[in-house]
Amino acid sequence: MSRTAIAMTAAMLAATLLAGCDSDEREVRDWMAEVQRDTKPTVKPLAEPKDFIPYAYGAKGETDPFSPNKLMTELAKADVASADPNKPDLQRTRELLETFPLDTMHMVGTMAKGGASYALVQIDRSLYQVKPGQRIGQNFGVVTRVSDDAVNIREVVQDAAGEWVERMATLELQSKETGK
Repeated sequence: MSRTAIAMTAAMLAATLLAGCDSDEREVRDWMAEVQRDTKPTVKPLAEPKDFIPYAYGAKGETDPFSPNKLMTELAKADVASADPNKPDLQRTRELLETFPLDTMHMVGTMAKGGASYALVQIDRSLYQVKPGQRIGQNFGVVTRVSDDAVNIREVVQDAAGEWVERMATLELQSKETGK
């Protein structure tokens, strides 16, 4: 078979196929028109809306249960009634070293004076003498022991439940070589 004969056969086959597609498309369009004519949409009617009856709040003069003032009052009552042995004296006057947080303090040495051991604590550019029993830090800390290389401190803090708990902290001697 020559090329022209193959090309002619292919063209006739394509024309036949296209003629068949046209009749299929017409059948589909006729079917869609028939279904559209015969189909009647049905919509369920909506239910009648319910009548709204407003609620009258009768406790206008009462204390708001969500008031922060009520919560603070109840917490204060519970705090006074509490017999927590770790609770610090919140009414006493604070000492000077209680105004600084422990992380701003650096132990730089020790000294003995009158038979008592003192730690030398530096805060910014000032130097302070610290001895056992002295108050220190912002968490109601009390110095429990002064040694040649550390100051031991017992702090009292509130946990998540509001209970007063003890925790231990230490200020260690800062060496000049390491720059700590």
